[in-house]
Amino acid sequence: MTASVGAAAIPPAQEGKPLSKAALLRAYEQSHDAILITDRDNIIVAANGAFCQLSGYSHDELVGKDPRILASGNSTAELYANMWDSLATRDFWEGEIWDKHKTGESYTRWLKIAVLRNADGQIENYVANFSEMEASKEYADRLAYLAYHDPLTNLPNRLAFESQLAQALRGCERDNRQLALMLIDLDNFKNINDTLGHHVGDELLQKVALRLRESVRSSDLVARIGGDEFVVVLPEIESPLTAARVANKVQHNMADSYRIADHVLYATPSIGISLFPIDGSDANTLLRNADTAMYHAKDAGRNNHQFYTARMNEAAGERLHMENELRQAISAISPDNSEFSLHFQPQVHTATGRVLGLEALLRWNNPTFGPVSPMRFIAIAEETGLIQPLGDWVIWETCRQIRQMKQRGIEGVRIAINISAQQLRHENLLLLVRGALACYDLQAEDIELEVTESTAMQNPETTLSILDQLAAMGIMLAIDDFGTGYSSLAYLKHLPIKRLKLDRSFVKDIETDANDAAICTATIALGHSLGLELVAEGVETETQRAFLARLGCDTLQGYLYSKPMPFEDTIAYLKAHQAAHP
Repeated sequence: MTASVGAAAIPPAQEGKPLSKAALLRAYEQSHDAILITDRDNIIVAANGAFCQLSGYSHDELVGKDPRILASGNSTAELYANMWDSLATRDFWEGEIWDKHKTGESYTRWLKIAVLRNADGQIENYVANFSEMEASKEYADRLAYLAYHDPLTNLPNRLAFESQLAQALRGCERDNRQLALMLIDLDNFKNINDTLGHHVGDELLQKVALRLRESVRSSDLVARIGGDEFVVVLPEIESPLTAARVANKVQHNMADSYRIADHVLYATPSIGISLFPIDGSDANTLLRNADTAMYHAKDAGRNNHQFYTARMNEAAGERLHMENELRQAISAISPDNSEFSLHFQPQVHTATGRVLGLEALLRWNNPTFGPVSPMRFIAIAEETGLIQPLGDWVIWETCRQIRQMKQRGIEGVRIAINISAQQLRHENLLLLVRGALACYDLQAEDIELEVTESTAMQNPETTLSILDQLAAMGIMLAIDDFGTGYSSLAYLKHLPIKRLKLDRSFVKDIETDANDAAICTATIALGHSLGLELVAEGVETETQRAFLARLGCDTLQGYLYSKPMPFEDTIAYLKAHQAAHP
């Protein structure tokens, strides 16, 4: 018996006065509660007038059928399993059930099922009684839930979507943040419904809803707003390219087939994207523009995403192309063939002018895009997780080139390597550094590791543990881009760092901006009080050099001394410098 059968409604006989069969039949037929009776094989044998009115089927249409024809698909397999277990052990079950009217409309009832046995204890019939839901907190909660959720997928419905979107827009407007709205329509879904039936289509929609929910963050909104249309709201995005990346993930996750019954189905998405505030400042405008973009996606061949603004489509396409090129370049890295290289920029002692070290800076020269700015490809690498293998390569390549420098007569020059947040969180960082140093027969003092201020602040306890272990190896540690985050020297004194690198943004206007001059003055003084060495980045003029020298800045780095140079130019620079500063 499915969820479409319930408990006996036949009234008990009064003691000493058994009811006649005719009286029982009148009570059955005239009952205001819907009653359905099946045989031992769960085939319908009778239904009273109240049930026919409730279900929309005539008596003749029901008799001989399996009650599954009434199932809405909204009840869980767990509910059916519990129902049959209770009938087998107690001859009775009751609970809330969702059934489907002949027209396809779902309805809920309180269902009671009783088992009727013969004198030998064998099952003869199941008698089901359907009644209106009792007023209760659970029922009220259920109704409240259904008011804001789609009963098929359990996703928020259009009403909930509009309410939550309005709230998200208010927050974005208040905090000056961007928001992306993605309207998703399934390609060729109507054909599936028309050829395989609505029950297959409904199960497909349920599986699509699960994949959509898995494709985004828990803080993002996923809703079903009608038919085969879903909407995703990304309330906090760094740039429109973030929305493009999520759209790509949705397309990738939905590309796999869906197995439903004996069918293998595909449901590719056409996605339209609108952005707040550039494509609209209210929910209706954003949804309308996303709908327009979605039809552009259909016209472009389906199974793709389109922004409402054409310029965003171009930028998203270029960004995706660059990400693919970056992946291929990383996967193809070899000792003899790599699109990546290291350039080195000198770090000069302020008082003596001697080169104390170099900073290793990653460069990418791609056959398609040509030389790509680190500002572009590093951001993509960090967002996609590619920064992990790329950063590991930088450590190995830096150590290899230090060994080559030593073989060319360059000694006593420490090289700084930038460490990403992902590398710092990775458990293999310590083993990687030890392995690279050992492989090229280097000492810990040959390298320096730089961590940005924001990275150091992300997970202070983990950061402190890893940096302590690196410092115990004898490796110099530095905080890069100091002054751009939200840390304080009081916090930094707990880290085993030896150097602070003043961000170039403060050095740039040190001659003309009193605030920048004050920041540099205070930072250098406080850093020295904590025993830290101060390095200023972005030094380009003699006036900046002189100003920083008066403040007591220990080391300077910038175009005043040299732009970042490839390996051979660096060797020539260092040899010329050694000759000038014996």
